[in-house]
Amino acid sequence: MMNKNTVLAYATIIMIIVGLLLIGLGAFRYNEVAGWGFASVGIGFFAIAWVFNALKGRV
Repeated sequence: MMNKNTVLAYATIIMIIVGLLLIGLGAFRYNEVAGWGFASVGIGFFAIAWVFNALKGRV
């Protein structure tokens, strides 16, 4: 059985991976304005992952 901290840790890891993939897509796949969108959404994923990491132990 996973406790809340383990779930937050897995969510943080998954969001960092997805954020890196989105930033990679924005940087290397799309050269138009869509690339900026992908990169900004990836940075948003990093921000949410940071919040999840900060919530560990408090929830």
